[in-house]
Amino acid sequence: MTERQLREQEFQIARYRHLEREVTDPLAACLIHSIIEELEAELRKQRPDWHGPGH
Repeated sequence: MTERQLREQEFQIARYRHLEREVTDPLAACLIHSIIEELEAELRKQRPDWHGPGH
C-alpha cells in the first residue's frame, strides 16, 4: 500500500469508529466493530508500528 492508501485506511477506520458510537442497534454496533477490527488488522500488517489512536 502507498502512504496515501494507508492514510485513507486510517481515515476509514476513524469514520467507522464514529459510526459505531452513534449507532443504537446492538447488532449493527457488533458488525461495525468487526469491520473495524478487520481494517485495523490489515493496517497493522502494512504498518506494524501502527497501534491506533490513544496508544
